[in-house]
Amino acid sequence: NGHTTRCGAERISPSPGSPRSPLIPRPEQPIQAPLRSGDGDGDVPAVTFLLLRRPRSTNARTGSSYFSYVTSPISHAMDGQSRKHRILMVSDFFFPNFGGVESHIYYLSQCLLKLGHKVVVMTHAYGKRSGVRYVTGGLKVYYVPWRPFLMQNTLPTLFMTFPIIRTILIRERISVVHGHQAFSTLCHEALMHARTMGYKVVFTDHSLYGFADVGSIHMNKVLQFTLADIDQAICVSHTSKENTVLRSGISPDKVFMVPNAVDTAMFTPSSNRLSCDEIIIVVISRLVYRKGADLLVEVIPEVCRLFPKVRFIVGGDGPKRVRLEEMREKFSLQDRVEMLGAVPHAQVRSVLISGHIFLNSSLTEAFCIAILEAASCGLLTVSTRVGGVPEVCPFMISKFLL
Repeated sequence: NGHTTRCGAERISPSPGSPRSPLIPRPEQPIQAPLRSGDGDGDVPAVTFLLLRRPRSTNARTGSSYFSYVTSPISHAMDGQSRKHRILMVSDFFFPNFGGVESHIYYLSQCLLKLGHKVVVMTHAYGKRSGVRYVTGGLKVYYVPWRPFLMQNTLPTLFMTFPIIRTILIRERISVVHGHQAFSTLCHEALMHARTMGYKVVFTDHSLYGFADVGSIHMNKVLQFTLADIDQAICVSHTSKENTVLRSGISPDKVFMVPNAVDTAMFTPSSNRLSCDEIIIVVISRLVYRKGADLLVEVIPEVCRLFPKVRFIVGGDGPKRVRLEEMREKFSLQDRVEMLGAVPHAQVRSVLISGHIFLNSSLTEAFCIAILEAASCGLLTVSTRVGGVPEVCPFMISKFLL
């Protein structure tokens, strides 16, 4: 994209094994950033985020306790420390692909860079985007020349990835390897090789999985093998933590719940109040089975029949988009259902502020960061009551579909 540049070839001799240091222990009390108006201004040195969550104790129940500003989650373990880490983020899912995991890795890396840490991202090549590149903020990304074969995942090779992973670890003098997403092949292989080489490793699980179907059984076996010797794991909700512990057999003491967040400077309500003559419902999601695309196919025609003044804006792409297009043609809803296709993250706010209600129809969800983005833009959120969604949505801004 317009914010990336390709760097030239590097000739850096791998240095002998650099000293490794244990992860800095997480403080018992998170360091809170000062409360501010959320307009993007202020004197807070680190980027601040908005967390929407129900208070877990009566002491925290104040008039505005549902809107709390905190610094980047992992920065709590490093704030105020002289030690600067060199962190390798590894996942099959990163920009230019769109999704919650991709955004999480990017913005977490930006926050760590602002705290003075060195951050490098490793992912597979996306089309012509391969090699070493620098994205906005000076974030270095290795697009290794492996092609995805299923759902943006690379083909499992186990040991064939070891030479390039080892080269990156030594060249960048990495001290911590942070893998993201349970079904990322590259994540599992990088964590396994890094732990074998004696590096500190951290894993973040962003999704929920079952236990009975063939795919889940296979994935859970891989997860048990990979997480058997990691240092720490992070889950984005209490439901996600319980799911990960049951699937992997990892000790609960090693798993920490750190909720996702959004940059409120990017997601602000519109200054112009929308007319109520027409109610606009916004859906921004990957159009796949897990995100409830089939449920949308059944719900949209019925809502349009019962409420003539309701219109839908659907943003996102995926294999289920064809079904939505067929539904729109079948019920002649071309003027009431607008299909936008894939929406870049930089344009999400402009789509959200064009509506009154945000609809999330996921069948399973560990967190759903899209709900935070919509609520930050001032929309009423309506969601299925699944997974970790009830932990995300305060009752004052949300309604649930049972």
